Amino acid sequence: MARVRQRKKGSGSRGRGGEPPEPGPGGWKAARTWVAGVASAVLIAAVGVVFSAWYTASGSDAVDQVGGKPPLTVGHVEVELDERLLVLREPVTDARDRAILLGKASSDTDVAAMLARHHVATIGDMTATVVLTGNRSSLRIIDIEPRMLTRAAPSDGALLVPGNAGETDTVELIADLDRRPVRFAMKQDPRTAYFTKKQIDLKRDEAVTLSLSFVGAKAYYEFDLVATVLAGDRSEKIVINGPGGTPFRLTGPADSYRTEYHRSGGGMWSRVAPGPACTAPEKC
Repeated sequence: MARVRQRKKGSGSRGRGGEPPEPGPGGWKAARTWVAGVASAVLIAAVGVVFSAWYTASGSDAVDQVGGKPPLTVGHVEVELDERLLVLREPVTDARDRAILLGKASSDTDVAAMLARHHVATIGDMTATVVLTGNRSSLRIIDIEPRMLTRAAPSDGALLVPGNAGETDTVELIADLDRRPVRFAMKQDPRTAYFTKKQIDLKRDEAVTLSLSFVGAKAYYEFDLVATVLAGDRSEKIVINGPGGTPFRLTGPADSYRTEYHRSGGGMWSRVAPGPACTAPEKC
């Protein structure tokens, strides 16, 4: 029996199966330690539950904000240039750029870079596709507006005439750069600013594709887009640049052009004598 009681006494200091230790020499100290351990375990579990609920509801948003991640990602920007009348700001005088323009062993990347160096612009109208993706559990795009960077006389350096022209796709929004203020409107109702009646709601990882049309005949325009995004109680401005981080460009027609190139069916450009000014391929 003594052996049995001694075993009980020894095990009492540890407790059995998570039970509190029995009173005895050192027992109260062990009991306090046991109670503190249980309280700590309960507190940690409660904190874990609260943190998990908070992170699921809005914690990821807070982490993104602290890390400087913007509420919106500009995933893709494209401007349609194929089968469009194009104008370069200045004539092509550099030998390498002229070789690229004439299609001498040049890749699509080389052509795009050459056109960008010469500030290529479409004439009269332009269509841009922009894909935006949300980075918050919930956000609202309350406005997008063109921001004018440059306004100058229409470009007249070099007119590039395609072999044939296609029709432009129907677009959802349109902005007239000749009018002030410049605002996006519904194509069916150009007098009504789109974002005064509609806004765009996104959730995390949800994307929206915008087809944006611009028109302008009075000048040469360089511009970017500024989106106003409301996420939670914060409003932020997100700048949307054109392809490659360059501005969007659009020009009105010039009275005449200093140089002119026509593209053949094989995709090669060839220089021709400048003719009467034209605003559409079928008139050139």
